[in-house]
Amino acid sequence: MTLKMVDEAIARGARAEQVCPRLGRALRTIQRWRKVETAEDRRVGPRKSPANKLSGAERQRVFELVNTPEFQDLSPKQIVPRLADKGIYVASESSIYRLLRDEGLLAHRAASKPGARRPKVEHVAAKPNAVWSWDITYLRGPVRGGFLYLYLVVDVFSRRIMAWDVSEEESMDKAAQLIRNACLVNAVDSKGLILHSDNGGPMKGSTMLRTLQWLGIVPSFSRPRVSDDNAFSEALFRTLKYRPSFPHKGFDSTDAARSWVDRFAAWYNGQHCHSGIKFVTPDQRHFGLETNVLARRSEVYERAKAKRPERWARATRDWTPAGPVRLNPIPCLTEEQTRTAAA
Repeated sequence: MTLKMVDEAIARGARAEQVCPRLGRALRTIQRWRKVETAEDRRVGPRKSPANKLSGAERQRVFELVNTPEFQDLSPKQIVPRLADKGIYVASESSIYRLLRDEGLLAHRAASKPGARRPKVEHVAAKPNAVWSWDITYLRGPVRGGFLYLYLVVDVFSRRIMAWDVSEEESMDKAAQLIRNACLVNAVDSKGLILHSDNGGPMKGSTMLRTLQWLGIVPSFSRPRVSDDNAFSEALFRTLKYRPSFPHKGFDSTDAARSWVDRFAAWYNGQHCHSGIKFVTPDQRHFGLETNVLARRSEVYERAKAKRPERWARATRDWTPAGPVRLNPIPCLTEEQTRTAAA
């Protein structure tokens, strides 16, 4: 329609330079709209090679130099000055950067392993003791600048604290002992259990890995430099450190820290209504008591709706039990794929 109006104005004697601004369009826009889709794009730049272009022999000389053992680990910023110290000049830094970029040689010219992309691995917990998550966090100790270390294992399905320990050191031996005790105290068949953690030293130490292999536990690790791959343990640590009774100025001793964590674990497992599992306690979900608890809540809501139906425009609150829990969920998975993976 705009082109038609422009044509009518030009046919009556107006100039395109005057018409286009009045229609709210630039002249170049109108010219581009008139252009045939198959017309040649003349924005091709210079058709002749620049006079100062490196010759084939010079390009080859650059590649030979940057791939020598002396320079294969260095960037062009380091190579050019070192060549100048030897009385050699082959090209500028920008030219060498451009040549290496065109050939894919900006990195790993030496026999080094390039960075590998680790895809996200999803674990689905459809029952208790299928997937555990664990981590270590710092607690302020009695000495200024000193810390205690809280080891803590949580069941991903029920959010129940399965085991914990407070120590004055961070080691793979204590981590391995913690996992052994967690399986023993909770009478867990550890074969096939997935244990997720980050990439810390205690998590990937030789003693820890041997213990997991002996127990039949499948280790799972976060991707490097990813902050949300161990979300369940991190969320639990946040709940712990935001408790009103948490001593932010530090614990007086290791025994005092253990006593406080013991009380916290009892409250968290037995009294804390967790928002991620329909506000039942971790113990209720872990031991299969959530169905009755949620059914009673549903009956309360139905009676309330029957008594005052005008307060509900739709159905009552959904108190059905929470389904399987996904650790590191992959967004492209559908609900059907999630149920299949859980089965």
